[in-house]
Amino acid sequence: MGRLIAVVLFIAVLVPGVLLARAWALAGGRRAVASASVEFTSPTAEARDTVQRQATHGRRVRRIGLLLGLVAVAGSVAVFAEASVFLWAPAVALGLLIGVVLAEATRPRPRWTTGTPPRRPRRSEQISLWLLWTMRVVVAAEVVTAVLMWQRDELPDRVAWVALGAPLAAWLLAEVALLRALVRPLPAEGADVPVDEALRTWTAHLVSAAASVVALLPLGFLLLVAGVRLGDRVTDGVDLSPVALVAGGFSALAAGLAVAAFLVTWLRPVQLSERALAG
Repeated sequence: MGRLIAVVLFIAVLVPGVLLARAWALAGGRRAVASASVEFTSPTAEARDTVQRQATHGRRVRRIGLLLGLVAVAGSVAVFAEASVFLWAPAVALGLLIGVVLAEATRPRPRWTTGTPPRRPRRSEQISLWLLWTMRVVVAAEVVTAVLMWQRDELPDRVAWVALGAPLAAWLLAEVALLRALVRPLPAEGADVPVDEALRTWTAHLVSAAASVVALLPLGFLLLVAGVRLGDRVTDGVDLSPVALVAGGFSALAAGLAVAAFLVTWLRPVQLSERALAG
């Protein structure tokens, strides 16, 4: 009976990760709608200039993120010596993800004329609130888990600082980008509105996905470590805590990889092709 309960619990804990991956798959529909709305308009010269400048800015800052990842690799070699070889790929990935969030948080403001009185969109028009709050909850869960394990001497100080600093930095940058996308007034020219909405949609999904990945992968690793250590204890009766922690770890890792895959599809900038009008 205990094994059956453990299996059911393991499957149940995996469900949130599956639901999160499903939600990000559905977010692809929002991207398709935003792209189609841009193609059905004739953007102004200011809109074209804005899209080009923001795409160039994004590529440049992401290269800075790659450079940060390489610097992190060098730092890991200095700190962990030969053992750092296992940290090279995560360090580069972390640098790239931070570059994605930093690029969105520092995007140049559009130069088009804003409406009078200023109008601003609602958050739900840019991204699903479920995805947005899931990102925040995941970051909070990762920070709490890291702090608890650190207090119990289950994490070395150097690992704990990285486990706390990276998700918090990504979250803060994501919130800055989300706030900028929310408070920026809509353009006065009607043809530029779909372009502006597409840019906001891209920003909201990019930063939410990147911050989620930065938190989900460390969270999964921490939960797996905690579950394995609890499983080594000798207890009376059936202890389901290790099963729940291990299942939660696998769920977080799988969800993080799935969100990372969807993040790649959002990296392509907004395109102004006007194919619908040309046809």
